Amino acid sequence: MSTDLDSFTSTEKDGLYKAVFSRRDVRSHFIDKKIPDDVLVKILNAAHHAPSVGYSQPWDFIIIKSKATRLKVKNSFSVEREKSISLLDNDLDKQDKYIKLKLEGILESDINICVTYDPERFGPFILGRTSIPETGEYSVCCAIQNLWLTARAEGVGVGWVSILSIDDLRKILGIPNHVKPIAYLCLGYVNKFEDRPDLERVGWLKRTILSKVIHFEDWNNTELSSWYNINKMIQNLNDR
Repeated sequence: MSTDLDSFTSTEKDGLYKAVFSRRDVRSHFIDKKIPDDVLVKILNAAHHAPSVGYSQPWDFIIIKSKATRLKVKNSFSVEREKSISLLDNDLDKQDKYIKLKLEGILESDINICVTYDPERFGPFILGRTSIPETGEYSVCCAIQNLWLTARAEGVGVGWVSILSIDDLRKILGIPNHVKPIAYLCLGYVNKFEDRPDLERVGWLKRTILSKVIHFEDWNNTELSSWYNINKMIQNLNDR
């Protein structure tokens, strides 16, 4: 490990980029292998070291092993999934594709974690949150990303289940009314990490090329002579 806290070695950089580019939203491939306690603590500690608006650290992590609890969450998923399917009644091809998708690993994974947002922590005044209140929730998302990347580095798969009722989660997990569930995650070892995201592999959507989401100086400029070198590099990425 590098002794210079301001820089990373080439090996360390490679490890970071590997975690970023090989991270997957895992819904299947979970195997019957327990996550060691020390690994789980490392993952949670990394999540807890995420940046947060006004250093508010507004997250909590509810760790769930109980099968009975997970069955209740799975039931909520099933109800919400049927609602989603009905929204595609006018597009039967897409509806059929949706029905075939594996969208959660609530029971198959080793543990579930519900990540929540507490807007009252260190409040009511939170430095930096006064103009954009949503920065509190964005902070929780930073913690989730830390958790996800650390889990990937440890060989642990993570899947985010978003087809759930917030009200159901509050009731099932006893979450106070002022606290908002942000993510319900399934964690476990897997027999493989896919080369590409599941939804890309099955043809649900394609990855947007980088040049389509880059703007220079303002929204209306996707190419600008003063940014020629950067734009060219981005175009070269698109060609790969």
